[in-house]
Amino acid sequence: MSSLLPFAATLAAYKQAIDGDIEAYGAYIRPTTLQQYGDYALLEVNTFLDVLGRGGKRIRGSLVLVGYEMCGGHDRAMILQAARAIEMLHTYMLIIDDVQDRSAVRRGKPSAHTLLTAYHRKHRLRGDAAHTGMSLALNAALAGAHAAEVILSNLNADPQLRLNALSITNRTMGITVHGQTYDIFNEVVSRPRMADVERVLDWKTAQYSFINPLHVGMVLAGADCQSTDAITPYGQHVGRAFQITDDALGIFGAEQLIGKSPLDDIREGKRTLLMLYALKHADPSDRAFLESCLGKATLTKRDFQRCRNIIVASGAEAYMQGLADAEAGAATASLEASQHLWTHEGVAFLNGLAEAIRHRTA
Repeated sequence: MSSLLPFAATLAAYKQAIDGDIEAYGAYIRPTTLQQYGDYALLEVNTFLDVLGRGGKRIRGSLVLVGYEMCGGHDRAMILQAARAIEMLHTYMLIIDDVQDRSAVRRGKPSAHTLLTAYHRKHRLRGDAAHTGMSLALNAALAGAHAAEVILSNLNADPQLRLNALSITNRTMGITVHGQTYDIFNEVVSRPRMADVERVLDWKTAQYSFINPLHVGMVLAGADCQSTDAITPYGQHVGRAFQITDDALGIFGAEQLIGKSPLDDIREGKRTLLMLYALKHADPSDRAFLESCLGKATLTKRDFQRCRNIIVASGAEAYMQGLADAEAGAATASLEASQHLWTHEGVAFLNGLAEAIRHRTA
C-alpha cells in the first residue's frame, strides 16, 4: 500500500493542473458562445461545463499527461489542452450514458438531462419537459464532443503527430460506441452471453478510459509504435480491473462516494460479470428473486438489500475482487516487461494506478 502515497500525490497534482485548465477554458468559452450564438446555446454549453467541472479523479486526462511525459514530452501547455479534450470526450460519453441509463444523478448532482428538464419546468415551456431535457442534453454532449475535436485539431504540435492523435481518438470513440451498444443489449436480452459482457469491459472501459489517453499522450510526444503497442496490454488489463471494481461499487459502494444511488444498476437491469456470476451460483429461489428485480423501476430498498445479500451469498463479490486483483497484477506484469521503454516516474505512476484500482472505494 505504500506505493499508493506517491501515486496519490502525483494524481492530485495532475488533477489540479487539469481542473485549472478546464476552469480557464470555461471562462473563455462562455462569453464567446453567448456573443456568437446567443442565450440558448449558452444554456447547453453551461450544462456541459457544469458536468465537466464536477471533477472526478481526472484519471483519463492524467493518463494523457503521463503518456506524454514518460516518452520524453516537455510542452506542458500543449499537453494540458490535449488532456482537457480527452476529459471533454469523457463528459460527452457520461451525458449520453446518463440519458440511456435514465440516471437522475451524476457525481452527486443532477445529470445533464435532469438539469435541462428542470429548466423546462421552471420556465413553463411548452411540450414534454422530459423529452426537451433529454434532447437538449444530447445537444450539449455533441457540442462538447465537437469542441474537443477542435481542440485536438489545433494543438501546437507537429501536424502529423496531431493528426495521428486525432485519428486514434476517433477510432477509439467508434469502438466505444460498439461497446455501449453491447452494454444496452446486455440489459434487454433474456440471457446475455458472457462474451458480450466482456466486450463491454474491453471496448467501452479499457479503450476510451485507459488505452486511448495513454496512446494520445505518447503519440504527441513522438513515441513510435513499439511504445504504444507495449503499453496496450497494460491499458487492457487495468481497464478490465477498473470496470470489474466499478460494477461491484455500483452495488456495494456508498452513495456519497460513488455519486449515484446503489439501486440504479439493478433498476436498470445491468447484466455485469458480477450479476451473471451471482445468477449462475445463487440458489434457485434466490436466482428467481434476483432476476425479478433486474430492470424493476419500482425496486425498493428492502428488495435491494435482499438482492445484495444474494449476491454476497453466491460468492460473486469475492470472485470479482479476485478477478480484479488478477487483472491488476497482469497490468503491472506487462509494464515490467517493457519498462525500459519509458521513464521510471511514468512506470511508477501506472503501477500505483493499478494498485489503487484494486482498493478503490469510489
